[in-house]
Amino acid sequence: MKVTAIWVYPIKALRGISLHNAHLGPQGIKYDRRFMLWRVGEDGGLSKIQLDRYPQCSRFVQEIVGDEIHVRYQPPSDPLVPPSPEQSVVLRVPLDPDVSRLERQVLNLHQGMVNGYRMGSAYDEWFTACFGFRVVLVYIGDERRPVLGTFSPRAQPVAVPTQQGWLSYLFSYIWGAQKPQSEPEPDWLTFSDMAAYLVASEKSLSNVNARLSSGPVDIVRFRPNIVVDGEGEGEFDEDFWAELSIRSRPALAMTKMCNRCTSLNVDYETGRFGEGEKGMVLKKLMSDRRVDKGSKWTPVFGKYGFLVDGLDGLDVAVGDEVAVTKRTSERPVSDWQYKDESIARFYRYT
Repeated sequence: MKVTAIWVYPIKALRGISLHNAHLGPQGIKYDRRFMLWRVGEDGGLSKIQLDRYPQCSRFVQEIVGDEIHVRYQPPSDPLVPPSPEQSVVLRVPLDPDVSRLERQVLNLHQGMVNGYRMGSAYDEWFTACFGFRVVLVYIGDERRPVLGTFSPRAQPVAVPTQQGWLSYLFSYIWGAQKPQSEPEPDWLTFSDMAAYLVASEKSLSNVNARLSSGPVDIVRFRPNIVVDGEGEGEFDEDFWAELSIRSRPALAMTKMCNRCTSLNVDYETGRFGEGEKGMVLKKLMSDRRVDKGSKWTPVFGKYGFLVDGLDGLDVAVGDEVAVTKRTSERPVSDWQYKDESIARFYRYT
């Protein structure tokens, strides 16, 4: 196989940036999902802005220019909100803002808690004018979100020590007490949903498009980080990938399958959910792609991954050779109960 596309999303939920080459780090492609937008409720509380609820995110184009993210709002031909002067302004967001004077904000994304930084009124007012409701832009800085469940190969202990009770064992694991020197630090996330990477296959995309008589959809709807052609592999073969090597070097530990939502139905040209078959992509997958026993009501497309043990980083480019070097005999089972508020926690490690 070969890498056919690389995507990064500095501000989560907005259109991705296509790259020819990128640096892979433990938390994803450099600058991926370092910023996130939140809607301000009438009571002042914040709720996450993602494509499955806010399809208008698809009308924001971002690019990296020097040490900034340049964001442009592109109103569709059928406007979503009344025009305003801000909508024609290019918003410039520093990639590495000075956080010393920024207000802190506690956030909960899929029960992974983090204390981020509000970027300030100038950014909030621009996005508010484009969305038509109050929005704040938040930066994660050096803060960390925990990986819950077993989505990461380093998220859970392998076994419970036989001479230690469950209570004391869990205390030592969660709080970092008496950790063996050889035990790696648990993985952590920025504003990525549940893993550092999402890999998708063009071979599987062709299966999806064969279900649509009105014309194909682009891989951008599936919002991957790395796309491979899948040549020589079966459709949806990625369900069983356990490790990918890039240029003959073990690179990505593939863990869970990606359960999809209504973001697949977004029409990027209109900023709304699609009409006709354009708004039925998720439904088209329901018949035979609900294959995750841990999330049986949602179809699967793509595979989550993290860097393999011992790898701190790797440069990758479109055209690089990719090989499946480890497989599983059964599909993995999702165990991140992202709707269960009782499991919400911050990242903990010493």
